[in-house]
Amino acid sequence: MIDRKTIDQVYQATDIVDVVSDFVSLRKAGVNYKGLCPFHDEKTPSFVVSPARGTCHCFGCGKGGTAINFLMELNNMTYPEAIRWLARKYGIEVIETGFDDKANAERKHREELLALNQWADEWFQQTLQDTPEGQGIGLNYLRSRNFRDDIIRKFQLGYCPASGYGLGDAARKNHMSEDNLVETGLCIRANNGKLRDRFFGRVIFPVHNYLGKVVAFGGRILQKKDNVGKYLNSPESPIYYKSSELYGIYFAKQAIQRQDCCYLVEGYTDVISMHQCGIENVVASSGTALTHDQIRLIKKFTNNLTVLYDGDSAGIKASMRGIDMLLEHGLNIKVLLLPDGDDPDSFARKHTAEEYVDYINQHQVDFIRFKTDLLLHDAGDDVRARASVINNIADSIARIDDTITRSLYIAECATLTGAREQDIIETVNSTRNRMKLEKIADRPAPNPTNEESETHAPTQKGAEKQSAGAVANAEANLMKFVIRYGEKIIGDTEDEAGNTHPLTFVEYVSEAMSNDDLTFTQPLFTTIVQQLLEDVRNREQRANGQSSIVNGQWSILNGQSSMVFLLTHPDDAIRNYALSQATDSGSTIGVNDDSILDHLYENAEKLIADLALAVVSDKITELDHKIKSGTLTPEDIIESTITLSRYKEAQIRLKQR
Repeated sequence: MIDRKTIDQVYQATDIVDVVSDFVSLRKAGVNYKGLCPFHDEKTPSFVVSPARGTCHCFGCGKGGTAINFLMELNNMTYPEAIRWLARKYGIEVIETGFDDKANAERKHREELLALNQWADEWFQQTLQDTPEGQGIGLNYLRSRNFRDDIIRKFQLGYCPASGYGLGDAARKNHMSEDNLVETGLCIRANNGKLRDRFFGRVIFPVHNYLGKVVAFGGRILQKKDNVGKYLNSPESPIYYKSSELYGIYFAKQAIQRQDCCYLVEGYTDVISMHQCGIENVVASSGTALTHDQIRLIKKFTNNLTVLYDGDSAGIKASMRGIDMLLEHGLNIKVLLLPDGDDPDSFARKHTAEEYVDYINQHQVDFIRFKTDLLLHDAGDDVRARASVINNIADSIARIDDTITRSLYIAECATLTGAREQDIIETVNSTRNRMKLEKIADRPAPNPTNEESETHAPTQKGAEKQSAGAVANAEANLMKFVIRYGEKIIGDTEDEAGNTHPLTFVEYVSEAMSNDDLTFTQPLFTTIVQQLLEDVRNREQRANGQSSIVNGQWSILNGQSSMVFLLTHPDDAIRNYALSQATDSGSTIGVNDDSILDHLYENAEKLIADLALAVVSDKITELDHKIKSGTLTPEDIIESTITLSRYKEAQIRLKQR
């Protein structure tokens, strides 16, 4: 857990315009700023950033929120990742609680390795740009590949000198740990104990994770040598798992989101050349078969994937298993076979982005059709070979969970292969049953203790389904005020000793509901009120029992509002519900409406009365139906009628109140 004080410091330091400007070009528009929405394609700016409220909102797609919500949505960060990103940006130390000494040591070690890789990345770039060897060999090679200087800088390409000791010597001069140099794979320890650079004499391609951290490097040799591979990559380490990374994902993620499509290629230069020609929604598997972790990474940003192949049929067939895995994850997959003699790199150097995209759109085909055509072509007229092809295709179709999509593919497979549709259905169903049994066999035994203790706060949509009608509306109206004005002072209250204390809106709501024996029907609302009450008490404690009022609210904690507290809360359900209330454009409640603030006590009384009235009205309806149902005994009818009369009296009093 990140310490609450750290979260408060981050929020206070964060400038929403500053953060959004890192990703969106903004221009002043009155008191706000406007720009093109990063979440969808548009030509007219509809993305508005409000410095006063500390929020952003797209009037086209509806996405936005605080700086934290913006980062989480745009970069698919978790809440802690967004807090850490902002903390790094504003130079705030992140204090975490709940870690034991071992976990803290591991976290610190990973941070050291990432810092070392960042230093090495900068050293490689400087060596490429500023040394005679780097310019004459490394930069000359990259320019011979027609890479522009801006693209070389964008992807942070570098060079490692051929001497074999340049990086290691520089690292030691900068007091870098030799053990860390070996662990990240930047250096190799020889038998005599001396460190040697792993990537000497190679052009360097840094590998960034989706948050932009350099986790590994790839090096391309420039002079051909026997028994030496063209590319050399970092070994796995505590910060790099090859099966979990995709080259270029950091530079592609925004374009993938905007265009709702990802292009998958094989190598570093394929990605770089496509970026240079103007196509940015592209990543590379770096020559390895796709893994489940890589597929999940793609799914963070889109469900639509186009795999780009050159004309190597052997390579295509070898990658088929990886594409079957894509189907399991529910991706919509298309395949593009480039013209003979071209790969994504060379094709990008011959065409503009518009020409490239047009070619993709015109020639890409559905994966199942592509796979069927490819395998049937090889099978020819051999009956056994064709039967094997049909079984192979059925195996791919069986991995698709969506029933309608699966049915359409079965029908298409029958048409393409000439097989009976019923036979394919039976084969697909048999394969799906086998896959289910395999998953059950591989599933770990459940932990009853964990399952029983785990609780899930309802989402806003799920919470609304639990309660309907007048009570739900009354609760929602009350919570809108609690979220927006919870910390505001609405009057004074006396303790048992006769001392007067300021009373906040949320405290009044809690006490009034308790006095009227009211409870929320939605657990999320109860949790929000409890969290706000705890926060108010924490503020008093931090002030050593001394409170002061500034502009109608607690001055402790830099005047942080209840809305800010909830919008930065670590619980996803709380944060999302608060965001829905903060950005509710249909609401008649103004966030800075002076008339609302001037009559908060009256509003609080009315909201509690409305909730009580709704509860009583629901009880009256329930009892009335029960009495008229004909299922009660005479004694029960008398008792229910008396209770109904009391509720109706209460209803009259509440209406008067």
